[in-house]
Amino acid sequence: MKNVWLSILGVFFFMTCYAQEREVIKLWQDSIPNAIENPDYKEIQTQKDSALWSVEKVKEPTLTIFAPEQPNGTAVVICPGGGYHHLAINKEGFKIAEWLNTRGITAFVLKYRMPNDSISTNKTIAPLQDAQRAMRYVRQNAKHWNLDENKIGVLGFSAGGHLASTLSTHYNDAVYESEYEVSARPDFSILVYPVISMKDGVTHQGSKTNLLGETPSKKTVEFYSNETQITSETPKTILIHATDDKSVPVENSLQYYLALKENKVPAELHIYEKGGHGFGLGRGFTSDDWPKACETWLDKNDL
Repeated sequence: MKNVWLSILGVFFFMTCYAQEREVIKLWQDSIPNAIENPDYKEIQTQKDSALWSVEKVKEPTLTIFAPEQPNGTAVVICPGGGYHHLAINKEGFKIAEWLNTRGITAFVLKYRMPNDSISTNKTIAPLQDAQRAMRYVRQNAKHWNLDENKIGVLGFSAGGHLASTLSTHYNDAVYESEYEVSARPDFSILVYPVISMKDGVTHQGSKTNLLGETPSKKTVEFYSNETQITSETPKTILIHATDDKSVPVENSLQYYLALKENKVPAELHIYEKGGHGFGLGRGFTSDDWPKACETWLDKNDL
């Protein structure tokens, strides 16, 4: 009987720890700014192997919290990719959070709104509103998770890399009225095969159209081409890309890196021969080494 109770307690302990590590919170506690009520617009979730794999039609943003057993004080807000159409939330969200947990980093997977005219008065700013809110929320509540409020970064993949670089260059933009006085500026950025530019010939057309619409003005294209928005205050950055990426040209990372260098922002760039697009933590190509390179960069920056 004693062994039975120990087993029950062990299961309860595991489930409690799992629930704590996977706590999900609503990003906006009251009303969502810039939102249009649309009951017909419903979130679509895709499951694979009994796990949430991807999400479409996001209109209620959340943060899923992955807390390591021994937090080192650093935190990362993760922005999964998906062309501003869906979120590859498992491969580019949950899996990445688990990897960060292994080195003591507390991870927050951001399920951000998809830019859509049927749920937003201005679809273009909706993802940035969510990213700013997520950064401010984590910083405001840093003590709750034993975090250093000066070691909170952002990590983004593909279109999520565009959102992460938009947050890194537009953190001061007044896109909503915040009740928090803390800054939305990330302390560092990790950009993996990111969409950076909205300019023809460099951008990922699907991401551009979904975010900016079919015929954006030149001013809007320039504004969201984040290689043109870098200043000396842009966060230090590590960029990861593959030369053979046929979806998001490597020039996106190259141009961002060169602009960081020009503005004397600490930057590191890793370009791999093979990896294609969407390689996540690895698919058997030379790009598989990027997590190790990133860990070294984090260590050398005391993160």
